[in-house]
Amino acid sequence: MKITFPDGHTREYPDNTTGLDIAKSISEGLARNSVGILLNGEVYDLMRPISGDATIKILTFDDEEGKEIYWHSSAHLMAEALQQLYPGIKFGIGPAIETGFYYDVDLPDGIKLTTEDLPAIEAKMLELAKKNSEFVREVVPWEEAIKHWRDEVGDEYKAELLEGFKGEEISFYRHNTFTDLCRGAHLPNTSSIKFVKLLSVAGAYWRGDSSRNMMTRIYGVTFPKKKMLDDFIVMREEAEKRDHRKLGRELDLFMITPAVGGGLPLWLPNGTIMRRVIEDFMRKEQIKRGYFEVITPHIGNINLYKTSGHYPYYSSSQFPPMTVENEEYMMKPMNCPHHHQIYLNKPRSYRELPLRLFELGTVYRYEQSGELSGLTRVRGFTQDDAHIYCTVEQLKDEVKGVVDIIHYFFKTFGMSDSVQTRLSFRDESADKYGGDVELWLKAQKEITEAADELGLNYFIEEGEAAFYGPKIDFIVKDAIGRKWQLGTVQVDYVMPERFNLEYTGADNMAHRPVCIHRAPLGSLERFMAILIEHYAGNFPFWIAPIQVSVLPISDGQAEYALSIKQELENLGFRVDIDLRSEKINRKIAESEQKKKPFALIVGQKEMENKTVSVREHTKGDIGVKTLEEMIAIFTDLNTNRK
Repeated sequence: MKITFPDGHTREYPDNTTGLDIAKSISEGLARNSVGILLNGEVYDLMRPISGDATIKILTFDDEEGKEIYWHSSAHLMAEALQQLYPGIKFGIGPAIETGFYYDVDLPDGIKLTTEDLPAIEAKMLELAKKNSEFVREVVPWEEAIKHWRDEVGDEYKAELLEGFKGEEISFYRHNTFTDLCRGAHLPNTSSIKFVKLLSVAGAYWRGDSSRNMMTRIYGVTFPKKKMLDDFIVMREEAEKRDHRKLGRELDLFMITPAVGGGLPLWLPNGTIMRRVIEDFMRKEQIKRGYFEVITPHIGNINLYKTSGHYPYYSSSQFPPMTVENEEYMMKPMNCPHHHQIYLNKPRSYRELPLRLFELGTVYRYEQSGELSGLTRVRGFTQDDAHIYCTVEQLKDEVKGVVDIIHYFFKTFGMSDSVQTRLSFRDESADKYGGDVELWLKAQKEITEAADELGLNYFIEEGEAAFYGPKIDFIVKDAIGRKWQLGTVQVDYVMPERFNLEYTGADNMAHRPVCIHRAPLGSLERFMAILIEHYAGNFPFWIAPIQVSVLPISDGQAEYALSIKQELENLGFRVDIDLRSEKINRKIAESEQKKKPFALIVGQKEMENKTVSVREHTKGDIGVKTLEEMIAIFTDLNTNRK
């Protein structure tokens, strides 16, 4: 068989050669570090025989797919440890996730796990890993699989999962004493799982359904090298310091209270200032680029969302309809159906296109209580939403314009150093998508051409499209290397058909516009959470809620300090003053704790010389300056968003 490698060169091997054999033929070092292969684009066990010509990539832990194999195998190892420590335990699902893995388990009656139990589970995992147990794949008919899990093992969770695969062949993976229902792929054996850290214990409803029983979810991570684990722990500790929930409390940015409801944040004065600064920047930039701002209500008639398709496609993630005067209304799940009504407000001509409508619109989604998390998972959030209605001929230029504004926003917020671009296309599951397949293929072709013409370094992922069209998604890295999917631009031929959107062309005939959905930052709540953690609360001057703190050393300088505050406020800067009868060192320390960018200290000498002693947050004393010098610095920082 002919094997083609990622660089294009080929080699011939006998049929039924394994990925490990191929890795050994390249180098012993590669074979030692390999964890699996990509065979014709699909993850594949290193020990499975290969039959027929194929393209291959040898995977190591450094590859994303390699980490997934390693961590999925680690989830099975943890399950075996749990099985030995807690006889009678039952297993739900145990996938690899972005940083590690988890397993949902149903513990025997009377047993409740806490974080204090995790070290014992870790020790058992390491003990079992040293047995060098092989992961063995076995494929059986569905009837045999259901008989095993339902009748022989008596695990109702695995039996329920199997109901979704009737008539298919089912794969098991066995190692040592543990067997799991699993697609794979897995490591050759357990010996390469060397360093283990179990992170937390949480509750999770079976299959995410709050009407089902609560299971125990155990999170963990593993690594082949100790330094990797050490680095992970350092990064995790840094992430905990940056946690936006912690900083949100310390900096008085936002609060969430059961009195209002889970997932419904309240913005405190400091957070409101920061949010309004960001919104104002975005509003002005979009107007400058030819967008028109609109405002739409928080609820709408349910038929609006049935027409758009949001109700049938997203019904499980929406709040239940409410009946008002014999009509059903819903909390708005999306802004786009409302914008389509604005488009339909009057006849449109080709001379009006492209028409760009934007809104900072609040939408509502039903998130289960166990999935709510600070500002990142909420039930009410504001999208920096816009919809562009254009001709087919204008489409590519409009997509390019959206990509440009997204990159401009990333650069302004200091998040442009490492941006990944994903083209999110449809897969073969026709029931997930609306509209004509031919129009989908046309949209995917146009998105690809626009990305190529812009020189974007992108990858394609099938199955990640919206239900109405393909999209370009932008993934950024924050200051400690975590990835976040932020901006998106989507090409939509479906909604104009559903809403019968038209314009009169130069030929005086009716034509269908194309709709572009775009959100440079996505949810403002989620973006602000990311921003808080990216900067660890040490915000750039232009974003900071309080930019300058004026600190008189004694009551004798209070009047001078107040005059400084007044002058700065008259120029539009955000200033506070500390007139308490406290020692100046305490005032400085508290200003630093609140992460205010600048503290202007005024004593008798500064008052006499009409100067200020300046401290910059995280840098300390930067000298004595005139107020005019500081105003010039502040103006530059504000105007240029440095």
